[in-house]
Amino acid sequence: MAEGKKLVIVESPTKMRSIQGYLGDGYEVLSSVGHIRDLADKKDIPAADKQAYGKYSIDIDNGFDPYYVVSDRKTKTVAELKRALKNADELLLATDEDREGEAIAWHLLETLKPKVPVKRMVFHEITKDAIQAAVGNTRELDHDLVDAQETRRILDRLYGWDVSPVLWYKVKTGISAGRVQSAATRLIVDRERERMAFTSAEYWDVDAAASATGTSFKIRLVRVDGGQLARGTDFDDDGKLKKAVVILDEAAATALAQAVDAVGSGSVTKVEAKPGTRSPYAPFTTSTMQQEAGRKLSMGAKQAMGVAQRLYEKGYITYMRTDSTSLSTQAVQAARSQAVALYGDAAVPLKPRVYKSKSKNAQEAHEAIRPSGDNFRTPASLSSELDRDEQRLYDLIWKRTVASQMSDAKYETTTVTIAVDADGKKAEFTASGTVYTFKGFLEAYEEGRDEKRGDADAAENQSLPAVAVGDQLAVSDAEAKGHRTTPKPRYTEASLVKVLEEKGIGRPSTFASIPETILDRGYAVKRGQALVPTWLAFSVVRLLEEHFADLVDYDFTAALEDDLDTIARGEQNRVEWLKSFYFGSDNHVGLRQVVDNLGEIDARALNSTRITDTATLRFGKYGPYLEVADPANPEAKPRIVNVPEDLAPDELTAQKAQELIDAPVAGDRVLGENPDNGKIIVVKDGRFGPYVQENDPVSEDAAVDETTGEVVEAPKPKRGAKKEAAPKPRTASLFRSMSVDEIDLDTALRLLSLPRVVGVDPESGDEITAQNGRFGPYLKKGADSRSLESESQIFDVTLDQALEIYAQPKYGAGRRASSALAEFEADPVSGKPIRIRDGRFGAYVTDGETNVTIPRGQTVEDITFEVAVQMLADKRAKGPATKRGAKKAPAKKPAAKKAPAAKKPAAKKPAAKKAPAKKTTAATSAARSAAAKKAAATRAANAAAKAAEKADS
Repeated sequence: MAEGKKLVIVESPTKMRSIQGYLGDGYEVLSSVGHIRDLADKKDIPAADKQAYGKYSIDIDNGFDPYYVVSDRKTKTVAELKRALKNADELLLATDEDREGEAIAWHLLETLKPKVPVKRMVFHEITKDAIQAAVGNTRELDHDLVDAQETRRILDRLYGWDVSPVLWYKVKTGISAGRVQSAATRLIVDRERERMAFTSAEYWDVDAAASATGTSFKIRLVRVDGGQLARGTDFDDDGKLKKAVVILDEAAATALAQAVDAVGSGSVTKVEAKPGTRSPYAPFTTSTMQQEAGRKLSMGAKQAMGVAQRLYEKGYITYMRTDSTSLSTQAVQAARSQAVALYGDAAVPLKPRVYKSKSKNAQEAHEAIRPSGDNFRTPASLSSELDRDEQRLYDLIWKRTVASQMSDAKYETTTVTIAVDADGKKAEFTASGTVYTFKGFLEAYEEGRDEKRGDADAAENQSLPAVAVGDQLAVSDAEAKGHRTTPKPRYTEASLVKVLEEKGIGRPSTFASIPETILDRGYAVKRGQALVPTWLAFSVVRLLEEHFADLVDYDFTAALEDDLDTIARGEQNRVEWLKSFYFGSDNHVGLRQVVDNLGEIDARALNSTRITDTATLRFGKYGPYLEVADPANPEAKPRIVNVPEDLAPDELTAQKAQELIDAPVAGDRVLGENPDNGKIIVVKDGRFGPYVQENDPVSEDAAVDETTGEVVEAPKPKRGAKKEAAPKPRTASLFRSMSVDEIDLDTALRLLSLPRVVGVDPESGDEITAQNGRFGPYLKKGADSRSLESESQIFDVTLDQALEIYAQPKYGAGRRASSALAEFEADPVSGKPIRIRDGRFGAYVTDGETNVTIPRGQTVEDITFEVAVQMLADKRAKGPATKRGAKKAPAKKPAAKKAPAAKKPAAKKPAAKKAPAKKTTAATSAARSAAAKKAAATRAANAAAKAAEKADS
C-alpha cells in the first residue's frame, strides 16, 4: 500500500471492488468478510478467566462483560488488515449502516487498534455519487447502536445456552431454543392447534346463469324469502352459526335449483353502482419485499434476501435491511419522472406521495428499498447484466417504487339483484362487476395476496351487461353447490414474516433467517408453500409454554425488541437492562430464577398427545408413533403403530388414528423364493428406508399370512440351546422410484445381484461395476468412481458408455462444461470465476483450484458470491487434505524437559503376571455408555445452540 493512502474497510468482497473503482488511487478498499470476532468457545478462554466467564463466555457478575476472540477463519483477514493499516494515514470504517454493521465496525476498531484518525463512513447505495458523498460526510462511531447489537448478542447467548439444554434432555438432542425462533415456532404450532380444534360445517347455495341482450353472466343465490343465505364467515370454529341466517341442506338446495330452472326467468329488482378508489402501496421494506417475493416469485425469505444482497452489492438497489417506507427527494423525482415517461402526465398526482412508518427503531434513518441512483434503470435495460433471480427481484422492486408515486386507481362496482319466483319461494340472486375508469398505479403494479379464510365465498368479478330495474332476464343452468367451512390457512414464509412484523417480533436482520432455522431444526416441513409443524415442535412449544412462559409470550418477545430499540436510541443502559432480564426485577422473573427452579419435568407426558381413549401420540427418538392400549387388558404392553411421515398433525384425527390402528400390519412381505439357492426374498420398510432381504427358508412350523405374505409365527429355539452366530443375510435398498407395495420378485433379485459387472477396461484391465450407494448410483473401477445420472443406468449402462464416462475429466471445466448450477464473478484470491457444480457428494463451490462441498441444510440458492468467497477462503486456510494412505506428519510436541543423566539399564525383571481384568458389570457398561452419549449429546447440542443464537442475532 502506497504511503499516505486512506484505508476503507467494508464487509463484502463484492462491495470492495465496486467502491475501489469509485474512490480511485488515493484509497485502498479491503473487506472484513463479515464479522471478525465472536463470543469465545470455552476452550479458548485462558485458565485465569474461566471461572469469571464460565460457559457463556460472559462475566454475568461484572456488567455482563463478553469475552470476544478473533474467529479462527478470520486470523488471516485480520493480519492483512493490520498490514494495510500500518501504511495508512486514515481509517474509514464502511461496514453496513444497521446495528450489526455498527457492531462490526466496533469490533474492527477494538481488534486493529489504529493509531491514525478513524471515521465512520455510511451509505445506503453503492453508486459513484453516493460513495463520494459518503466520504465527504463521515461521522463518529455510534456507541448506542453498538450497545444495542451487543446486548442482542449477549441476550441470545444467555437465552439459547440456558434453555436449549432443557430441550436436549427432555425432548431431543441437537435442537435449540431462540428468542425469536421460539416465538415464531409457537405461532406455527398455535395455528395448527386451531386447525385441530376446528369443526367443519356444511352449507349449500345455488349458482345459475343469467342472460340479457345475448350476454351471459354468473349469478349466485344470496337470499331466500328475505332471509340471508349462510356463508362460510357466518360459522365459528366450532361449526356453530354466529348469527341468524338461512341454511340450505343438499335436498333443499337441489329442489330450489330445479324450481329455478323450471321457471327459467327472473326480474331485475336492484342495480347499484358504487364508485371507489385504490391508493398505491408504500415502497418495499425488508418485510414487505420478502412477502411479495414469496407470493409472486416463490422465493423463500432467505433466498429473497440473498438475491437482494447481490443486487445491493452490485449497485442496483439501495440497502435491503430497513423498516422505512420513506424515499429521498431524488428517488421520488426519479419515480415520478419514470411514471410520466411510461404512462403519461396523468399517471402521477400533483404532489409527491409521502409514506411514514410506525416503527421507531434506529433503521428509520434508511430509505425504503428502491432502485439505486437518481435515474432508475428499467428492468429491460439490465437484462444482460443480471441473472434470472436478480432480474425478477429487481423488476419487482422497480415496479413497486414507481407505482408508489403514481395516481390512485378509480373504479366503479355494479351489483345486480335478480329475483326468481321458484315454487312459491322468492329466490334472490346477485352478480357483481368492477370496471376501472382510470387504472392509475395499477398500470405498473398490483400487490399479491395471501390465502385467506372465506376466499371461496368471494363474489366473482365479471363483466356485466347494461340492465335496468324491471328487466326480465333468462335464468338457466341452476346448480346446487355444497361448501364446507375451512380452518385458518397455515403460515407460509411470507405470511409468517408478516405476522412477526405485525406483532413486533424480530427485526429486518432476523426475518429471513427465522423460517429457515425453524425448517432446519425440524420444527416444521414445507407442504407447497405452507409451513406444517411437526410433532417435535409441539413437544418443544409445550415445554416452553409450561416452564418458560414469558420467553414464548408474543407481547414479552415484542417488548424485548422495543427495549433493544431504546438502548439503540441511548434511552436505556444496557447493563441495567441485562441485569433485569437475567436476574429479575419487580416486573419480571429473571431467566436465571426460572432455570434454577424448573423442578421435575415429566418428559413422557411432555411428548404425549391423547388422540382417543386408547390411542396416544408419542414423540420418541425416531419420531412420532401411536401407543395403543388394549381396553380389555389395561396392564398389557401397549401396541405400537407407526404414523406416516407426511401426515400433518391436524390430519391425525380420532378417525384417522383408528384407520391406522385397524390397517393390516405391514411387516415382512414375502416376494418369493430365490431359484438359485432356495432362500426366501422379503421386502421390509426399515428405519433408513425400504429394502429387500434374503432369508433362510421358513420352517414348516411357521405360519404365513396368505393375505399380506407376512410371517406371523416363527419356531422358538429350545431352552438352553446354544445360539450360533448366523451369517448376515444379503440386503439391498430399493431405488427411490420403487415402492414396497409394488416391488416384485424379479426386481428384488436384480437388486440383490448388485453390484453389476459392466465389463473390463481394455486399457487397464480393471473391472468396472455399476452400483447404488449412499450418494446415489455410480460406476467403480478400482479406486476411481464416477456418478451416474439415474438409478436405472445401474442395470442399463453398457461398457462403451462406461468407458466414455471415464474418458471425461473427473473434475474441472472439462467435464460437462455447461453443468454449473450457478456462476459468480472471479474469486478475489485466485482471480478465477467461482462456480457451483453438482458432484458425487452433492453440490460444491469451486474456483477450479479449491473445492468446498455445500453443507447439509443449505441449498444452491442460499450461496451468494460473498458466502462462496468465504467458503473458499476457509478451505484454503485449512490447507490441503491429507491423501488417503499417506502418513500424517507428526504433531509438534512441546519442548521436552532436559532428561536426567542416563542410568544403566535395570536388570530385566521377569514379566509380572497380569492382574485379572476387572469384570465389567452390566451396570458399569450402561453407565459408561450413558456418559459417552451425554458427552456426545452436549457437543452436538452446543453446536445447535450456537447456530440458533446466530440466527436470532
